Amino acid sequence: MEKIWFVIPAYNEEENLRGLVSDWEGVISRLKKEADVKVFIVNDGSRDNTEGVLEELCEKYDFLSYETKENGGHGSALLYGYGRAIAKGADWIFQTDSDRQTDPGEFWKFWKKRSGYDALIGSRHGRKDGESRKFVEKTLCIILKGIFGVGLPDANAPFRLMKAGLVSKYMERMPKDYNLPNVMLTTFFAYYRENIRFIAISFGKRAGGENSIDIVKITKIGIGAVRDFAGFRRQMKGQSSWMV
Repeated sequence: MEKIWFVIPAYNEEENLRGLVSDWEGVISRLKKEADVKVFIVNDGSRDNTEGVLEELCEKYDFLSYETKENGGHGSALLYGYGRAIAKGADWIFQTDSDRQTDPGEFWKFWKKRSGYDALIGSRHGRKDGESRKFVEKTLCIILKGIFGVGLPDANAPFRLMKAGLVSKYMERMPKDYNLPNVMLTTFFAYYRENIRFIAISFGKRAGGENSIDIVKITKIGIGAVRDFAGFRRQMKGQSSWMV
């Protein structure tokens, strides 16, 4: 059977984790009939009782495991999880976040189309997480278009199904603590004309707890990201690209 790893980063998510696993339990149970499924949560140095809740959940669910790492941010947690999935022989990596803003039922739209693509990436429509965040995503896509020449409907959606080999192909281009790996993976996939597709998804409000990244932090990350993007673009010069 195909081997799929769900990679989910978590930082101070004790309020959401029980609901998160409950939300996905039905999908996982059904998926286990046709795939080897592992749900891997990366605890990014949480300061609340995230680890205690994860211990409790791992005793209850055989498909669930976690590791705790030193805090390094959402991006480093993603890269850590992707690396573990690849090292353990995953065929597919599915990524979502632990704040319960995505709809597990929409997973099947991705899974059913997997044979035709190397990556299926969510495109958030009707976002309910605030106008400022929608503005940030639109601005990000404009910047990526200007620097890399790629037109993306959504660069950073935390709802994506990717072949592990494709992730491995581009992961090493980024530092292990890079802030925006999903953005650069999406950009690399488009720039090098990989076989990808964007699929519309819903995106709600955070279910509980507080977001660890506010708009001020997002702005600071964005300023640094433009510099990083320029560096990536210099490395990519002279290699084939495409314009969307």
